Amino acid sequence: MSKTLVAYFSATGVTAKAAASLAAAVAGDLYEIKPAVPYTRKDLNWQDMGSRSSLEMKDPSSRPELADRDANIAAYDRIFLGFPIWWYTAPRIIRSFLESYDFSGKTIILFATSGGSGLGKVAKELSSSCPTAVLKEGRLMNGRLSTEAIKQWAEKM
Repeated sequence: MSKTLVAYFSATGVTAKAAASLAAAVAGDLYEIKPAVPYTRKDLNWQDMGSRSSLEMKDPSSRPELADRDANIAAYDRIFLGFPIWWYTAPRIIRSFLESYDFSGKTIILFATSGGSGLGKVAKELSSSCPTAVLKEGRLMNGRLSTEAIKQWAEKM
């Protein structure tokens, strides 16, 4: 049986709830990806093109610093990686996370929360940040999903 990690970034708590539900459903360990400098409400104002999140998302080379690098990736075979969709893709901190560890031979399954867009081409976009992993496009985890529904989806992955 493979060991499972549910790693996630959540700016407002929505993705954290989805990650907790997923970890419970798959009996996985939970790891929060945290920025070194937490995001404020002002930082997350997508209508302000000068906000921190807007500036990061406009710059493809942006890699926000992580608060820690404590995830024991070597201990896991399967990693569910969750995040909110920002500007139709993953927040730049997800690349910071992926580029900070060796994912050789690991299976990474994406999941996301979003107020209006889907996963789009996120898996393809992120593949360059973890080229030695098997990266699978997952699903949106918006709203209240039953433990059974989450379990059934995760088993197919």
